[in-house]
Amino acid sequence: MADYHYREGKGATAQAPLFLVFHGTGGDENQFFDLAGQLLPGARVVAPRGDVSEGGALRYFRRTGEGVYDMDDLALRVAQMVAFVEARKAEGNAAQVVGLGYSNGANILAAVQFEVPGLFDASVLMHPMIPFSPPKVDLTGKRVLITAGQRDPMAPAAMTQGLSDYFAGQGAETNLFWHPGGHELRQEELRETQAFLSGLGTIRA
Repeated sequence: MADYHYREGKGATAQAPLFLVFHGTGGDENQFFDLAGQLLPGARVVAPRGDVSEGGALRYFRRTGEGVYDMDDLALRVAQMVAFVEARKAEGNAAQVVGLGYSNGANILAAVQFEVPGLFDASVLMHPMIPFSPPKVDLTGKRVLITAGQRDPMAPAAMTQGLSDYFAGQGAETNLFWHPGGHELRQEELRETQAFLSGLGTIRA
């Protein structure tokens, strides 16, 4: 499979956390790159660019309509992303592997965790939308933060709550943070994300 175009920070040590960040539909590898450095200082930040175009907007996998995923394509793209993350991990000796994704980026990150639950030690899923039943996996010892808007028209609150319940049911230490708005990112969820990430120092892969 073709590798992703990606942006990577410089200067991190080989043992620094590997911090992968995944953009939303229409974004690119720059969308959260600078923010990632602020959220997890000293980490090795890697931001892959989605390689699927939807009317010119970059995504990580195809869909056939709003909230309707091309499941065959998703499986292909998940395998491709797993290989990408594993390759980046093999380049160093990261103390931990952390992921952050927004919208479509959160969806590919979650799908990777369903497929290879041991790959990420911690993840931040911002406004995810998983319209299918994930498989039963062992996420014991993993940490997950989900942030969401109570009035998000693209990610229904009941579906978000269901995803949170799923992660908790698979053994992950799961936190769910709501803001009163919609699909937009808000400062309060960024603060919650920073607090979540600042508490990861004791994790070792």
